[in-house]
Amino acid sequence: MTATVVCRQAEHQDVGPLYEMIEEYARLGIMLPRSRTILERQIHDFVVAEIDGVVVGCGSLCMLGQDLVEVRSLGISDGYKGLGIGSKIIDELTKQARARNIIKIMALTYEVSFFQKNGFTVVEKEIFPEKVWTDCVNCAKQHACDEIAVLKMLN
Repeated sequence: MTATVVCRQAEHQDVGPLYEMIEEYARLGIMLPRSRTILERQIHDFVVAEIDGVVVGCGSLCMLGQDLVEVRSLGISDGYKGLGIGSKIIDELTKQARARNIIKIMALTYEVSFFQKNGFTVVEKEIFPEKVWTDCVNCAKQHACDEIAVLKMLN
């Protein structure tokens, strides 16, 4: 029997598990760290995936413009990767974007094939000046960014 994955809006009691998961990815250099204080302030932007009440995945949306959101902090706990949980989180974030009448979802990623499997296409980073001026300008990798930009257009 396989466990059921439930995606839901993150709540304040999820800050601890979110922080630990994001911090692990940040230690590996593949995700920007988020402090507990930032997570508390931005908790309404996050969704979590849980199995049997345990948070095993997360992701968030960040408004970059009137018609553009970014997928951020998308991660899955070790031992739960490859089970389709990331795709379920993307589906939930896509529903939220549609509900807000957002037509473009972007991400910067090292996992291009995952995003392509979920309907994104590779694009040039430079088409997102909103991202460049809000986050990239403060990033240590600003002038040597090795992430790939992906975009999903919603109908």
